[in-house]
Amino acid sequence: MACVVQVGTGSGGMAVLDLVGRDARINSVLLIEPDIYKPHNVVRHYFAPDRCGQSKVDLAANWLQERRPDLLIETIKADLCDPSNAEIIDYMIMRADIGICAVDNDKAKMHWDWLMRKHGKPWTLGEVLAGGIGGFVHMFVPGGPCYGCVMSHLQRNVKTNDSPAPDYSAPNHSLPEVSIPASMASIHAIASIHALATLALLGDEDARGWDATTHLIPLRGVPGIFERALASIRLPFSKLAGCLQCTTQTSEGDLEAAFAAINAGAIHR
Repeated sequence: MACVVQVGTGSGGMAVLDLVGRDARINSVLLIEPDIYKPHNVVRHYFAPDRCGQSKVDLAANWLQERRPDLLIETIKADLCDPSNAEIIDYMIMRADIGICAVDNDKAKMHWDWLMRKHGKPWTLGEVLAGGIGGFVHMFVPGGPCYGCVMSHLQRNVKTNDSPAPDYSAPNHSLPEVSIPASMASIHAIASIHALATLALLGDEDARGWDATTHLIPLRGVPGIFERALASIRLPFSKLAGCLQCTTQTSEGDLEAAFAAINAGAIHR
């Protein structure tokens, strides 16, 4: 039996959680999420409009408990990167067998990577590309390439959708220009593969064929980017000798320097 710790219960995170949490090998789930469910979340989420204003992590825990009454679920309403929550989050990760990252900003992803490597835990990450044209699913294991290594290999040539979602509750309200949000279908397609990758880490038999660090999954053919849809691409990245994230980093305080160096292009193959 396994314990899963997950950060993020947004539209993609909730889809992954729902699929992983139904697996009989999972007997405990630990959830970290600071946000409140808002009207613009409704179009791409599981929860009803009348749940707006409630904590996402509480809604996620209730959803999972209704489907798995036997499951032990613990939650913390906390920002992953807030130092005031560091002790309890550290304790949660120490108890877990595997981690799931479902947040949408690089700083949080790198912080999660640092925590996973600190405790020697395998973890997975799903990233949906802007407009839902495809996505990445990453699998990280102790001693292997870190998120910084993968970022450096990819050189951030394809931008993930970090833009805030439009406020669908106020369609006539003026908004700054944002990237086209991914559809729920695209989010769930990547989330399903993310869930499969997570479950594959639970056993050697399940892990057959998942030997690459990263899988790129085009969901649509896009001229100049993806020649055709659903032509999955395996990216067996190696650990980078010059990665500031996992090679020279010795403390949490070095995350900012590593993050800045990677985004500035200082780390490359």
